[in-house]
Amino acid sequence: MAKIGVICPPLWGHLNPMLSLAKELQRRSHEVILYQIPELETKILDKGFTFFPIGQAEYSGSFLPEFVQQLGRLQGMEIIRYWYTQQEQMTRVVFRDLPTLIANNPVDLLLVDQVEPAGRAIAEYLNLPFITICNALALNREASIPPVFTPWSYQETLIGQLRNQIAYYFGDSLVSSYKKLLLNYRAQWGLPKLSNQEILFANSPVAQLSQQSEAFDFPRKNLPPWFHYCGPFRDQNQSNVSFPYECLTGQPLIYASLGTLQNTKFNIFACIASACQDLDVQLVISHGGGLSDEQVTQLPGTPLVVSYAPQLELLKHAHLTITHGGLNTVLDALTWGVPLVALPLGFEQSTIAARIKWTKTGEVIAGKQLNSTNLKIAIEKVLNLGIYRENALKMKQIISQKPGVVTAAEAIEGVLDQVRVNTYT
Repeated sequence: MAKIGVICPPLWGHLNPMLSLAKELQRRSHEVILYQIPELETKILDKGFTFFPIGQAEYSGSFLPEFVQQLGRLQGMEIIRYWYTQQEQMTRVVFRDLPTLIANNPVDLLLVDQVEPAGRAIAEYLNLPFITICNALALNREASIPPVFTPWSYQETLIGQLRNQIAYYFGDSLVSSYKKLLLNYRAQWGLPKLSNQEILFANSPVAQLSQQSEAFDFPRKNLPPWFHYCGPFRDQNQSNVSFPYECLTGQPLIYASLGTLQNTKFNIFACIASACQDLDVQLVISHGGGLSDEQVTQLPGTPLVVSYAPQLELLKHAHLTITHGGLNTVLDALTWGVPLVALPLGFEQSTIAARIKWTKTGEVIAGKQLNSTNLKIAIEKVLNLGIYRENALKMKQIISQKPGVVTAAEAIEGVLDQVRVNTYT
């Protein structure tokens, strides 16, 4: 049995896949320890994991609801700027609290979310092996891969690569304060200086595990040999969420969700409901508690609206998914061969949407193009043209070959075995 520490943003879009992987490791008799803000303690302990609090002074209140509420007011690059402002504050807390916490409670290995570069620095400082977990889209930079905040498709041309490099430079300039913080701590601890390609990410030199499948990515040329596309990190024994299945009408089912961070955008839900109201379909909306009861009554048409839905189970019956383009919902839909219409709102959703178009598993409506008329056209197109369903079913076949958490857990245990060999030789 190994002791495995986990460093991950306190956001459910990252925590849910990470906890699914942690559950598989726990099933294999490893102890999994999460370092998180205090308001997540009960939920983490209820899932059977060890919990150590960080940021008790800074995050003693209700950080997450306020964070989500603020995100609901923002779109596009505003979301990126706000995210990095909060990330810088959180990173200061991680640098302050975690080295001593881990040193006093030793672990054999760290699992570090790719967007937590402080975790990489701490692992190197403590001389601990660490593995990168890509709970979000894999962020490894390459000249032909567009930045995550753009809607661009893949281009191998010199013009495309130049476009990407200019955009990377622009994006890096927006987070110069955060980069300086990371560089300063690495220098203070005597760690090697990292390039712009690496400083913002926790990229491990032993294993990098992504919950994407290779088929749902642009063509990659420069990934290290220890990078692995594993497939979605999902708990195979998820707890049941109640749902009024008796209210399903038998019409083609459209499932709509805006994820866990942008589920307060009533205008987007209203647009979705309006686009579907005259179609021979049944719309199911899961808003994650982001809408009030009054707002639900104001939605056009007669959608079936719930706060939470058993997403994977419901998608088995769906003909189409309407999503903000968050990776978890997209992967869940493709797991069941369900085509998509993506409405990207921020973070890396635009580039995930670009992969939906690249793989021809759905359509995308972004920015000022989003209205009920355009959305209705896109819905009818994806429902009526078989190519989208065919390509989504191809993705289903690829994803179903092996559970992502099993593939990832086997890779983690392989690293643990090598650590033990190196320790005793």
